[in-house]
Amino acid sequence: MPKRVGIEVSLAASEAACAADTDVVAAYPITPQTHIVEHLSELVADGKLDAEFVPVESEHSAMSVCVGSSAAGARTFTATSSQGLALMHEILFIAPALRTPIVMVVANRALSGPISIWNDHSDIMAERDVGWIQTFAENGQEVFDLIIHAFRVAEDPEVLLPIMVNLDGFTLSHVIEPIEMLSASEVKRYLKPYKPQMVLDPKKPVTMGPVGMPEVYTEAKRQIEALLQGSKKVVVKAWKEFAKHYGRTYKPIETYRMKGAEVVLLTMGSVSETAMTAVDRMWDKGMRVGLLRFRLWRPFPLQEFRRAMRGVKVLAVMDRAISYGGLGGPVFTEVRSALYGTFEQPQVFGFVAGLGGRDITVDMFEEMVKKAIRYAKRGKGPTYEMIGVRER
Repeated sequence: MPKRVGIEVSLAASEAACAADTDVVAAYPITPQTHIVEHLSELVADGKLDAEFVPVESEHSAMSVCVGSSAAGARTFTATSSQGLALMHEILFIAPALRTPIVMVVANRALSGPISIWNDHSDIMAERDVGWIQTFAENGQEVFDLIIHAFRVAEDPEVLLPIMVNLDGFTLSHVIEPIEMLSASEVKRYLKPYKPQMVLDPKKPVTMGPVGMPEVYTEAKRQIEALLQGSKKVVVKAWKEFAKHYGRTYKPIETYRMKGAEVVLLTMGSVSETAMTAVDRMWDKGMRVGLLRFRLWRPFPLQEFRRAMRGVKVLAVMDRAISYGGLGGPVFTEVRSALYGTFEQPQVFGFVAGLGGRDITVDMFEEMVKKAIRYAKRGKGPTYEMIGVRER
C-alpha cells in the first residue's frame, strides 16, 4: 500500500519527479519554486535519482537545456515561477514546436512591478498561449499526482507536447500536508519507460526547428493547435487509468454542490478549497450556490464546461490576474466567450481578487455571489470588479 506522509508540497513535487525516473533536471532557483529543484539536487547527490542535474545561469537557459535534452531523448523536468517563467517566454514557444515532452512545475507567483514574491496567477495567464498543456492543482496530493500524470500524457506518441503543472506559490508550495507518496515501482505500473519518437543523434543527423518560411509557417502553427486540441482525449484517458491504478479521480472540469445550484462560482487553484467552505456556508443560509473548477486549462475543455453549466442562471468568475486595458480577467473573458450563443446562456460576472498574495476569505466569496445575484436582477453589472481593494 502507498505510504501517506507529512511532507512539504514542494518536496513532494521533487519526489514525484524522482519516482518518475527523470533523466535530466535543469535547475535555476527562484522563490517560491526553489525548494523543488533544491531537493532534486539532494536526491541526485544522494544517489536516489540517477539523473543529470544541470544548474544553469538563468531560467531562459533552463528551458533551453530542457528543449535540448528532451530532443536528445531524455525524460526532462524543470520548475520555475513568476519572473523566471517570463524569462523563459521566448523558449516556451519552441518546446511544443519541436515536440519535446517536457514536464515543468510552475509555483504561481505575482509578476512585477511592484516586486512581489507572493501568489497570484499573473505569471501563468501571461503564458496561456504558448502551446503547452496546462493543469492546476488544489492541494499537495494533486501536485504529486498531476506530475506523474503529466509525464504519462506528454510522452504519449499521440501527444509529444510539454506540460505545465501549476501550484499556488507559498499558499501550497510551502505548506506541509499528508500526501500518499507513490514509490518508483508503484509509478512504473502507470508510467512506462520513455521511448522517444524523434531523437537528435549525431549518427543519424536530422534538422529540428529550421526557419519557417511563409509557405510553411501557418501550417506548422495549425499542426501545434491540432495536436494541443487532440491531446485532451489522452489527458482524460490517462486520468481514468490513474484512477484504476491508485483510486484518485481527476477530470478536466470538476464541480462541487452543483445539483440544484442557481448561482455558480468559478475558481482555479488552491483557493478552491476555501470556496468550498464558502459554498457550504451559503447553502446553510438557503443560497443555492455551486462551485466549478478548471483542472485542465489548456487545451480549454469547452464541451465539458458547457455541460457543467447547463441550467445555471448566474456565473461569478474569480480571476487572480488582470488583463490590463481589457474587458475583465483572462479566465472571465474566455469563459464568457465559451458560453456565448449557448442555448441557456447565463449571466456572467467577473471578479478579480487575491493579487500579490492578498488573502481571499470565505466572506469575499459570499460577497462575489451576492453581487452577482444583484447584478443579474438588474440585468447588468460592471465590466469586472476588484474585490478586497482598500479605498485609503
